[in-house]
Amino acid sequence: MIGLTEWWNDLVATFVKCFIREDRYMLLLDGIGITIKISLLAVVIGIAIGLVIAFCNLSKSKILNLFGRIYTDIIRGTPSVTQLMIIYFVVFATVNWEKWIIAAIAFGINSGAYVSEIIRAGILSIDKGQAEAGRSLGLNAAQTMSYIVIPQAVKNIFPALCNEFIVLIKETAIVGYIGLVDIQKAGDFIKSQTFEAFMPLIATAIIYFVLIKILTVIMARVEKALRKSEAK
Repeated sequence: MIGLTEWWNDLVATFVKCFIREDRYMLLLDGIGITIKISLLAVVIGIAIGLVIAFCNLSKSKILNLFGRIYTDIIRGTPSVTQLMIIYFVVFATVNWEKWIIAAIAFGINSGAYVSEIIRAGILSIDKGQAEAGRSLGLNAAQTMSYIVIPQAVKNIFPALCNEFIVLIKETAIVGYIGLVDIQKAGDFIKSQTFEAFMPLIATAIIYFVLIKILTVIMARVEKALRKSEAK
């Protein structure tokens, strides 16, 4: 019993040292805000780019098709941390934008390559008869794609897009390379200031887990609602 009491007291003391003293918990709270901002903007950029690249890959134009394949191959074939550093230290080196915006652009460009494949696969999964039915009703190719194919494809690709968003949140843990203090970097700062590794790392892992769990629950409910509307 004495050993358990001592262990508990040491645990509480370590917790206070890591998070309460000098308001170090604020580093984690600020880090959560940075991670969420980057992830949300990046997913919007990624979907926008992914949609364009998907149509390039599906296009009958050899130039557009080649552009889409080159973009996808380069992005998927190089590490995201390298892309982040190129975007920040080279492409936007002379641009006076906030770091988190540049980071979101870098992650959005990276995500766009993967989202494009998700969208392309979703569009190809729709039976060709759907497009033919739209054309027989007098719709042109753009209208058929907008009103018939894409609405059906969204329901098929939604789970994969949710998974991409989850992956994106975890990938943002590398933004410390450009001097941003996200969740992971906040944990590193606390570790270096307190010389305690266990508590900051566990706290970082728990925060990521909770964020992703909340997102998973929300996305599951949205997907369920989409399935219900499809059944009707």
